Amino acid sequence: MHSSKLISFIENGGADKRFAELYGQKNVMKQRSRYIDAAQNFINLYGDGECAVLSVSGRSEISGNHTDHNKGCVLAASVDVDIIAVVKKTSDNVIRIKSEGFDEDVCPLDDVPEIQKLRYSSKAIIYGVCDGFAKKEYKTGGFCAYTTSTVLKGSGLSSSAAFEDMVGYILSVLYNNDAVPDVEIAKISQYAENEFFGKPCGLMDQVACAVGGFVYIDFGGDEPEIVPVPFDLTAAGYDLCIVNTGGNHADLNEDYASVPAEMKGVAALFDKKALRGLTEDDIVSKLPEIREKLGDRAALRAIHFIRENDRVKEQKDALLSGDIDTFLKLANGSGDSSYKYLQNVYTTKNPSEQGLSLALCMTEGFLKGRSAAYRVHGGGFAGTVQAYVPAALTDEYKSNMERIFGPDSCSVLHVRAEGTARII
Repeated sequence: MHSSKLISFIENGGADKRFAELYGQKNVMKQRSRYIDAAQNFINLYGDGECAVLSVSGRSEISGNHTDHNKGCVLAASVDVDIIAVVKKTSDNVIRIKSEGFDEDVCPLDDVPEIQKLRYSSKAIIYGVCDGFAKKEYKTGGFCAYTTSTVLKGSGLSSSAAFEDMVGYILSVLYNNDAVPDVEIAKISQYAENEFFGKPCGLMDQVACAVGGFVYIDFGGDEPEIVPVPFDLTAAGYDLCIVNTGGNHADLNEDYASVPAEMKGVAALFDKKALRGLTEDDIVSKLPEIREKLGDRAALRAIHFIRENDRVKEQKDALLSGDIDTFLKLANGSGDSSYKYLQNVYTTKNPSEQGLSLALCMTEGFLKGRSAAYRVHGGGFAGTVQAYVPAALTDEYKSNMERIFGPDSCSVLHVRAEGTARII
């Protein structure tokens, strides 16, 4: 659609059906306003031209807390916070992306800087995705894009993965007839983050943002097994609430790194590179040696991995059979294991700050006696908790959490069926 018609098309309800599909009927007018603002900002920056309007979702980790790095299984889901882009193709082989709140990135594809000079920048992601496309023999080229995101940085909902997937999705739509599979976009995004940005991330975030709905990922083989898991959480009567406790993320690198390091340390005692394939009986048989060489926490974290990995498969099966009660029971088991055995709910460097512990405690009290669930969300140590709240109680739960943790600290999310989505 030409940019001159874009705003009137949205104002007159031309995109309302897509908005209802992605965000729910009650949010249509809110999304109209958001997309009109994005279109106007795009036109102010980049002028006339044939435009596409795209969306890539954020994601929530559903189960599999710290299992992926030891060849385990995870369950994740696309959610209805997202990054959106208004974009047009250009002929100069230069990518220009202006993200709301950030400086414009200008990336000439004919003059790629040294990778080391790109580290930890959004330009690294852009160049990395283009390089990944070229290696897979997909086409690349120039474009201008304005983006805005409701996947807030530090929310545990994967703002970086959504941006990476968006760059790949734009290239798919503009230069590859929208034919690059979502999983392929996710793999290329991971490549960009690993090789260009410089962060050795797994694949869960990129896949969950791109594929849509609930998705089960098994990292046990040379290539991850990715299985969509159709289930409508909203229709089952539940909202997915994420509470941002506002914890300080500074100086947590050592805490995060200790988890895979200790797990892999236990695996090494069995001459393995990862815990996958070991049983709890195996761990118990070597407990004296593990305690002597690695300490008690390493043993507990290894046991968490084995039990959590089994729990992921059980939760997948529960969703596939429509058994929400079993799913919720297992979600509570995941949270309990993370708190007691994985021990990633607070950092021992600053035990006086325990926002996650407090949020879990308050959630437990509010939901006591209800068919519901709650757990630490994502990497842990600071950040967010996740709660499955009966829809009739959501407003009261949100009010209670925001009284403690501040305005807008509780996000009410819904699992959306599409990860990458074309609006116009």
